[in-house]
Amino acid sequence: MEPQITYNSIDAFDKDLKRLAKKFPSLLEDLGLVKRAAIELFHLKKIDNHAVFPIPDFCSDTYQVFKIKKFACRSLKGRGVKSGIRVIYFFHIQKLEVIFIEMYFKSEQENENRLKIKEYLKTIDSSI
Repeated sequence: MEPQITYNSIDAFDKDLKRLAKKFPSLLEDLGLVKRAAIELFHLKKIDNHAVFPIPDFCSDTYQVFKIKKFACRSLKGRGVKSGIRVIYFFHIQKLEVIFIEMYFKSEQENENRLKIKEYLKTIDSSI
């Protein structure tokens, strides 16, 4: 049987998702598709479709933090994978676990919140 990735999220991500889902109703479904078409392809099948990028300064031997830049949102018709939706997630290499940290719309926020990533890494650092 093929290994499976487990998915979780922090409260801040859930708030981001809820806020953005009001503007973009297809977001929850689109996130499910991104899990299969980007995250699982990249981490399980080792296929790089140039959707997932490691964030420098947030990687170690046991974990990595990634940004998904190619996120097709059906509510943003005509944009395809260049929707402007960004997803930041933590990936635990041995456990095959993804923790969603942040989701934002590029027209509202230019880059990932590095402070939010650092705060999350502080909370899990002792448990790794």
